[in-house]
Amino acid sequence: MKDLLLEICKKASKRKMKKPSKSEYSNLQKRYRNIITRGEKELPVIPPTPNEKRGKMAKSDAHNLWECLRDYEFSVLLFAKNSEVSFANNRAERDFRMSKVKQKVSGCFRKELYAKAYCRISSYLQTMATKGYNPLLAIQMAPTGEFVLHK
Repeated sequence: MKDLLLEICKKASKRKMKKPSKSEYSNLQKRYRNIITRGEKELPVIPPTPNEKRGKMAKSDAHNLWECLRDYEFSVLLFAKNSEVSFANNRAERDFRMSKVKQKVSGCFRKELYAKAYCRISSYLQTMATKGYNPLLAIQMAPTGEFVLHK
């Protein structure tokens, strides 16, 4: 599965249109489902619960991963179909990390309004950094409404 996803990622990054043709995508789905089917056969059997205990036996990590890959196929393969979706969620995790650090250092945000303001300012600075602007310059540009798209 890992090899298939990495192969798709490489192909998607090299593709000019960034969208696969319908036949390419259906071939990709077939290969994905084939791996899922083969994986199901290799999963260990979940033992039944003992008579005296209630509930279900805990599943292995491999079984839980297999179920997620099976149930969320559309979400897993979305990066191959839509060029706006990245292969990894590293960017989202990095964006979220700073707000969690801020929350841990100060204990919490006192009001929801302050948390929203922090997120808005942080989002603005990250967007400007992505466009190649210095954060100090971006802060100076914000009150004046001066948003020059060209450097």
